[in-house]
Amino acid sequence: MKFVFYIVLATIVLALVAAQVGLLSGQRPGDLGVKDGRLKPPSLTRNSVSSQAALLPDHPQRAYAAVDPLPFKAAGAAASLKALEAVLLAMPGVTIVEQRPDYMYAQAQTRWLKFVDDVEFWANPASGVIELRSASRLGREDFGVNRQRIEAIRAAYLAAP
Repeated sequence: MKFVFYIVLATIVLALVAAQVGLLSGQRPGDLGVKDGRLKPPSLTRNSVSSQAALLPDHPQRAYAAVDPLPFKAAGAAASLKALEAVLLAMPGVTIVEQRPDYMYAQAQTRWLKFVDDVEFWANPASGVIELRSASRLGREDFGVNRQRIEAIRAAYLAAP
């Protein structure tokens, strides 16, 4: 019984050490951004969400990944992205990495294990919404973390002036 306790304790300590030196953060994908009016498709496993999942009717995770885009604020795309920026800056563990007039890329890092998720937003002028995608870099299952984050972003964004 003591042996099992020490094995579990050693596993936890090793995971925390690995996290602190960045071994659980993964690598930034090289294919992020907007290409032909689309963000990167959702992952093939249950670890991402996308407002553009419906554009891929044969995608194996289409139903799991589907989330609504963010509506533009009344003042338009620029004001909408500014409001979104304020929301992201207020969220713990979220860092905005790249900003353009119509696109924003952020990384969300978990507190203890330092897992990193890639979060993208694109102001789609044709539909008047901010398309979005959030995906875990590692693992096959995110246990709903990306959806929860996007819904928290949505709530704060909709509450902002």
